Amino acid sequence: MMNYRIGQVAELLGVSADTVRRWADAGRLGARRTEGGQRVIEGAALAEFVTGLRESSAAERDELVMAQSARNRFAGIVTRVVKDTVMAQVELQAGRYRVVSLMSREAADELALAPGMLAVAAVKATNVVVELPSQGSSR
Repeated sequence: MMNYRIGQVAELLGVSADTVRRWADAGRLGARRTEGGQRVIEGAALAEFVTGLRESSAAERDELVMAQSARNRFAGIVTRVVKDTVMAQVELQAGRYRVVSLMSREAADELALAPGMLAVAAVKATNVVVELPSQGSSR
């Protein structure tokens, strides 16, 4: 399973690194230290935290409308993957935004999508394409 550094989590959730540290210090977000002393968060734990955060703060969030280009890319954490025999529903949390993609099960299986993974949602019109970033990239 993938682990995320504090700065990566902050970037993905659209908050400061200090906020992520406070969540970890308060026990809201599980973190462990590497042998080098760096704090990391396991992907599955992050996905669970983000899902709970989204559900608890949904009523408090104000709706923002902003002009955007026809094609947008959102780096985020996969929070849920539901598959049947033909189709898959993949949910990502990209900052404060939840992005849902419907794709073939074959595509989801080829990408080996699972909660906690880093993925990129490429959005154009009503179509959402989920991509995996190149190795070593935090975006």
